[in-house]
Amino acid sequence: MFSFTLEHQEAHSGARLGLIRTAHGEIRTPVFMPVGTQGTVKALTPEDLVSLEVQVILANTYHLYLRPGHDRIRRLGGLHRFMHWDRPILTDSGGYQVFSLGALRKITPAGVSFQSHLDGSRHFLTPELALEIQTALGSDMAMCLDECPPYPATYEYVRSSLELTRQWAERCRQARGENGPALFGIVQGGVFPDLRRAGAEALMEIGFDGYALGGLSVGEPPAERLETITRSLPLLPADRPRYLMGLGTPEDLVEGVEQGADMFDCVLPTRNARNGMLFTRQGAVIIKNAAYAEDPGPIDPECGCYTCRHYSRAYLRHLYLAKELLSYRLHTWHNLYYFMELMQEIRQAVVHDRFREFKIAFYRKRKESS
Repeated sequence: MFSFTLEHQEAHSGARLGLIRTAHGEIRTPVFMPVGTQGTVKALTPEDLVSLEVQVILANTYHLYLRPGHDRIRRLGGLHRFMHWDRPILTDSGGYQVFSLGALRKITPAGVSFQSHLDGSRHFLTPELALEIQTALGSDMAMCLDECPPYPATYEYVRSSLELTRQWAERCRQARGENGPALFGIVQGGVFPDLRRAGAEALMEIGFDGYALGGLSVGEPPAERLETITRSLPLLPADRPRYLMGLGTPEDLVEGVEQGADMFDCVLPTRNARNGMLFTRQGAVIIKNAAYAEDPGPIDPECGCYTCRHYSRAYLRHLYLAKELLSYRLHTWHNLYYFMELMQEIRQAVVHDRFREFKIAFYRKRKESS
């Protein structure tokens, strides 16, 4: 069961509202998906995520394939039951993790051979296996295996990579058949406009439930990244969800929504929480700074999260410097609350056709605080 309904489109921007229906519930878009790489969003329980109004999480095919294994998870009832999460799950294909292994992997037309980062064991990931793993996990939304070219890369390399991604996408579509999870194709093409267009057209010819922009935030300058997003998102079908992969600063979310993106994911709020960087309406707070040693105030005086209602910057700094586990939990709670509230505010702005006013206020507050 999967469907997408476009419920509202702003007249003066690409910002839009949608509703995704899955077997595990509905998702209001635009939406940010916290990353639960190994079947857990680090430092939080599923009940915590529900209380934070998280609609959907992302899990990682590569990591769950290596440990504890997709067959084991399938025997134990699928990932939803395994991790005690009854809302939607999107799984990536594992391709990005494999390609980031560098010398530990080799790309061929058939698939990718690689060595496990855990024990050095050898594996061969094909488009068919990527779908098999995601299906065994019980994913609601699965991703095609693709090749993510590096930056910088030559035009010829990116064109060759794009053709491989197209072939793999076709094989993934055939492998899924009619009864598998909803399947998203991933548009590659680097920073070359004609290749991005060719990639989008090739995937639309195959036909997918959703479409993603991949291969971004791999070293390209921010201005070039935004230009690529601005050119590429309108190429994707309006009646399918549009997923902007791996971009997750607050600014990324605002800019992506303006261009018509519906779905986002990133490790940034959870990873930065563990590294002591906290998001606020005024910009980032680096909690280890000595300025907070005796600060009795909350992280963000405008925030209503559990952490801000109960704990001071001084206490949070103490926990972080002492490497207490509670630091990870309280920081992660705050950061995800901030991201969930930001997306809710964005959806409210779009429904009232006030997204541009929201964007101006968003940046003004950051500028005033800098």
